[in-house]
Amino acid sequence: MTGAAPIEVRGLGKRYGEILAVDDVDLTVESGDVFGYLGPNGAGKTTSLRMMLGLIRPSAGSVRLFGRDPQLSVAALEGVAGFVEAPCFYPYLSGRTNLELCAALDGPDDGAPARIEEVLEIVGLRDRATDKVGGYSHGMRQRLGIASALLRQPRLLILDEPTTGLDPGGMRDMRQLVRDLAARGITVLLSSHLLAEVEELCNRVAIVRRGRVAYEGSLAELRRAAGLSYRLRTTDDERARRVLAAQSGIAEVSDLSNGGLVFKAAGEGAVAELSLALVESGALVLELIPRQATLEDLFFQLTEDGATATPDDVAAKIAQVPV
Repeated sequence: MTGAAPIEVRGLGKRYGEILAVDDVDLTVESGDVFGYLGPNGAGKTTSLRMMLGLIRPSAGSVRLFGRDPQLSVAALEGVAGFVEAPCFYPYLSGRTNLELCAALDGPDDGAPARIEEVLEIVGLRDRATDKVGGYSHGMRQRLGIASALLRQPRLLILDEPTTGLDPGGMRDMRQLVRDLAARGITVLLSSHLLAEVEELCNRVAIVRRGRVAYEGSLAELRRAAGLSYRLRTTDDERARRVLAAQSGIAEVSDLSNGGLVFKAAGEGAVAELSLALVESGALVLELIPRQATLEDLFFQLTEDGATATPDDVAAKIAQVPV
């Protein structure tokens, strides 16, 4: 369907007996997104991905991939590729031979050999293509999994925890690979529980807790909504508190457990005026540090109580986070 979003999920649910693994999930992945599907282990991320790919049947709701239902026809997966959990290969065959077998599943294709060489180059495995997969590291197998997905020349790539189990170097390489794929125009849905990874790679996120979406939106919108807070230490914090209370443009003043104060300001001008007022009062500034709320702040504020949130709700929650 021309113009349809790569992924539209509405009211998606999955129940296993008494266990509700996925509960009324709505989300939309737009073309060009690197979309982070973020949540603790056991939050229902992998189950959701399986339903999106048509691997299991939803108990409720619907999935559309470019406007098509994967439960009705395998044709809905045209232009879609990826892997859920760890990709599997024949360990006694080479990386190239495994890719040749993957390509053959889609039928005869004279262009397959050239495309295999291309994807091996993209994922950085061309020099190891003749080695048996049984000798590959975990990171190499993950990259081979992405190579097998790229054989289908996807417009949408779904990756489930692609950096899990990798060492720091492997994680860095995998993140760079995801950036490169996005630069090629591929929409990416990246499931992860790694906050730094999502914050570094993704432009939009859905945060899930116990099968439900606690927040969906852009990271930029979250940062704007949360705004800046400031940490303040002075030579006389009690006097500083009184100055803060009387100062225009200063709000949400509270104590920090390890000493000092935290507050929000209407802008840099309000902070400058506050600095002058503190000096004039005799409460000399020892520390004044701006702090932008992080995805980690947001994640724990939303997943610890499980409330569904708007950006305004998020701003209120972030204001409670200690600096």
